[in-house]
Amino acid sequence: MSKNIRRREFLTWVAAALAGRKVVAKTASAERVVDAGPTSDYSSDGVYARFRDQGFFVIRKGKELLALSSLCTHRKCKLSSEPDRSFYCKCHGSAFDPNGKVTEGPAQRDLPILTTVTNEKGHLLVRVPIT
Repeated sequence: MSKNIRRREFLTWVAAALAGRKVVAKTASAERVVDAGPTSDYSSDGVYARFRDQGFFVIRKGKELLALSSLCTHRKCKLSSEPDRSFYCKCHGSAFDPNGKVTEGPAQRDLPILTTVTNEKGHLLVRVPIT
């Protein structure tokens, strides 16, 4: 039953985002929805880091468009995207491959893939946990 509440809550926030808000306030489950702009902004394969400070990278792989957390799973430091599309944590040296899998510790957990949806205006909406 809580899944339905969360889904309903998410759809409520999506509706608010459609009303022209860029970042929607907190939900009861400590998440927010970020409007990452038109999906056409991400037409080429690669890592898009413009939302790094808001907690995620947008990644285009062929037809797949996804959002990957930009926070290291070790101590929540902000990651940098590398030219080979991997990710590196300057705080303690953890590294992640282009899919978010840990390749070097101390991090032990892979980077989470965040929930995304494309609205009817063609904008990518990303559900980001509040840290």
